[in-house]
Amino acid sequence: MRIVLGSSNAGKVAELNQLLEGSGIDLVTQSSLGVSDADETGLTFVENALIKARHAARVTGFPALADDSGICVDALGGAPGLYAARYAGTHGDNAANNAKLLRELNGVQPEFRRAYFIAVLVLLRHADDPAPLIAEGRWHGRILEAPRGEQGFGYDPLFLPDGHDISAAELDPASKNRLSHRGQALEILRARFAEF
Repeated sequence: MRIVLGSSNAGKVAELNQLLEGSGIDLVTQSSLGVSDADETGLTFVENALIKARHAARVTGFPALADDSGICVDALGGAPGLYAARYAGTHGDNAANNAKLLRELNGVQPEFRRAYFIAVLVLLRHADDPAPLIAEGRWHGRILEAPRGEQGFGYDPLFLPDGHDISAAELDPASKNRLSHRGQALEILRARFAEF
């Protein structure tokens, strides 16, 4: 089954393709079909994922899968949250986003640097699907005082998952995909594919 991915984020595309391997789904990126990114005007992760999926499905005519995700830091009242990708001002500037997060947490002790990644996945049969499949995953941990590791993307070098002594960016891709917020959400969604 061909499904269009409502994202142009290369990191997300790579992760989702690995996670969907063997599922019978041919995931194509919206950019490969000439579709630009949707304006994320929602106030929740669910709203933004729906906006992106509806946009991709409407323009292409294919079923669509979209994700909205971010990192929520307790000491910052949940920030950067929805605005994780553009926390420092420019969308997708991982280095600037990580630097700003470290500045905001400067002087905060490790025990007060609790955080979680969240991912919401939405799967639509068509643009006006009234009953989308929705799944959410959360990956808990804390923010490190300095980046560690070269794997992954986004805030991975700063995130120390609960129960681990290495950052998300130090995990091998297979382990990260099994543990991550996106991996958890996709596992829930895969279990519901029969409804699709």
